[in-house]
Amino acid sequence: MLVRCLYASRMAKPMAPATLRAILEDSRKNNVKNGITGVLISTGDAFIQVLEGGRAQVSQTYNHIASDKRHSEVTLLSFESIPQRSFESWSMGEVTIGQLNPTVLLKHSATMQINPFAMSGAAVLALLNDLVASGTVVCGNATRGKR
Repeated sequence: MLVRCLYASRMAKPMAPATLRAILEDSRKNNVKNGITGVLISTGDAFIQVLEGGRAQVSQTYNHIASDKRHSEVTLLSFESIPQRSFESWSMGEVTIGQLNPTVLLKHSATMQINPFAMSGAAVLALLNDLVASGTVVCGNATRGKR
């Protein structure tokens, strides 16, 4: 059974870009081993992440993240069974805040700021899908081809 987990969290403390990059690379390696795909948005002090894969693997990954002391305010936005993956091309695609098209953001948010804690899970997922469609997602260890 495939599931999709969408969550937001805050950084417990500021992280250097090199630290964030190392965490992302470790996540990509682990995700490939566990058959998990998804996308991560870093908004400065917060993360939005979608994880897709088998229920046990996604649940285990989410629980690991929720207990990680580098995260605070871990908030589950959506957890659902899905017929197919939407983010199958990435072991973990990445979007950085500077890459966002303001018109795409305003389509889904009340302001020019991404605040996943003030958005519905459906709105956050729609934003992620629009970012994929617009080519804003940066490929990192694509599971298939370049996207």
